[in-house]
Amino acid sequence: MNLHQYAETHAVTNQPPSLDGVNLYRIDVPLQEWGRRFGAGWAQSRIDRYGALAGGPLMAAGFLANENKPQFVSHDRYGHRIDQVDFHPAYHELMRTAIEHGLPSLPWTDPRPGAHVARASMTYLHSQAEAGSGCPLTMTFASVPALRLQPDIAEQWLPKILSTEYDPRNVDISQKAGVTLGMAMTEKQGGTDVRANTTHAYPVGASGPGQPYELLGHKWFCSAPMCDGFLTLAQTDKGLSCFLLPRHRPDGTRNEFYIQRLKNKLGNSSNASSEVEFRGALAWMIGEEGRGVPTIIEMVAMTRFDCMVGSSALMRQALTQASHHCAHRRVGGRVLAEQPLMQNVLADLALESEAALALSLRMGRALDHLDDPHEVRFSRLVTAVGKYWICKRAPAMINEAAECMGGAGYVEDSILPRLYREAPVNSTWEGSGNVQCLDVLRALSKEPGVLDALFAELGDGHGDVRLARHITSLKAAFNDTDDIQLRARQLTEDIALGLQARLLLEAGNSDVSDAFIASRLQGSGRVYGTLPRGLNIAAIIARSTPDLA
Repeated sequence: MNLHQYAETHAVTNQPPSLDGVNLYRIDVPLQEWGRRFGAGWAQSRIDRYGALAGGPLMAAGFLANENKPQFVSHDRYGHRIDQVDFHPAYHELMRTAIEHGLPSLPWTDPRPGAHVARASMTYLHSQAEAGSGCPLTMTFASVPALRLQPDIAEQWLPKILSTEYDPRNVDISQKAGVTLGMAMTEKQGGTDVRANTTHAYPVGASGPGQPYELLGHKWFCSAPMCDGFLTLAQTDKGLSCFLLPRHRPDGTRNEFYIQRLKNKLGNSSNASSEVEFRGALAWMIGEEGRGVPTIIEMVAMTRFDCMVGSSALMRQALTQASHHCAHRRVGGRVLAEQPLMQNVLADLALESEAALALSLRMGRALDHLDDPHEVRFSRLVTAVGKYWICKRAPAMINEAAECMGGAGYVEDSILPRLYREAPVNSTWEGSGNVQCLDVLRALSKEPGVLDALFAELGDGHGDVRLARHITSLKAAFNDTDDIQLRARQLTEDIALGLQARLLLEAGNSDVSDAFIASRLQGSGRVYGTLPRGLNIAAIIARSTPDLA
């Protein structure tokens, strides 16, 4: 008997076709539509090119960068302290591609209307391939408004921050055409309460903005410690102040910046996050002395915006994988995506994804029009609202998407486990949920015009009685100030849902807006897949399912 004929025990069937190499922009109808709606139509070909990269070589690099985590090297082989973090070449590929395509620089170097939306769209695509590299890209992008507060320092640094040349060498910036920037704010004893920081800054000579200081202290979280410089906070005689601390001193010697260890994190594995000490590290004051928090908030506002974009991206990639799987997988002789209960789940996930994208790109539009007082107030509020709500929604949404794929979504061969581990970082980084909700209350109660801007944006419900009732209820909730901090999360959620509903209504796709309002403003479901009867669920699913034709 010839047993060789039995070596192949089965034929592989009932598996979805591969998504490897797909253009992530071309399969994303909502991204195409919302980008054009908010002014980035002129950048469509540019975004399309990045979509091809994100779904092809960058997606492959993302897997490699996560499988080969960064390694901390404290000393060289001769015993010299070097404080270096080594990255896999795939990580450098991700960084180089993003920088060459202007992800950290586009709105600053080409500030035409729609530039922030275009840059957010490409960041959205990049983050689907690999979110860990987004941390230094975001901080480099976000450093620009803060550095511009100190023109003499900005003159030296900004040309290299805005360069499209990636240079990962650990050398002084005078030898480099392009640099990246990081941030180090929190300390062990304070965390979010940065006013409890104990790091102290001592003037080298004259004191004040633009002057050199030496910093003594520690930072509990310093992300991307191989950046060329860091915005950080330290105490002076006049209070907490902001400083730019380079890795190297002007004479080319290494600064007194010491990495203690890398954080062992839940996710975000391709990115190095560290604990550091400053032992007389040379730094230059940025902005007014004693006004460090307002100065660095110029940076934080932008990084919070990228938390919105990043979480939206993770949700979109999870939806892409789940909807594609279910469009091809058969159970009981029927395609999963044609079965009513799975349709309910997939449509619900699609609504969550599109609403997150819509609010994120609306925020991008606001950043493109900061000459308009309404947009300034809108962005001040929605930075906190969107950062709270979208980042909170991502983990549960990604979990549900993985469940749609069954065991295939639980194994590391798929991208779903990585997306799930990555999701919580955006809700924690740059202020966790409570911090954002209290910031919402602060903006609405203490900053003139913000509350009026909110209700001007919401309008009268855009002709929908359900949204109109929601807006009326929201107004009443703000008129009642008793226990308002206790209710801060509910208020922030209601703002977010109202804004998302209004955006979807105004866009004119009634299938999407009606389902969103029916489930979010009227529905009682507590998990995904509880959409009510009477909705065009098939159209919603088709809108967000990859078309490989």
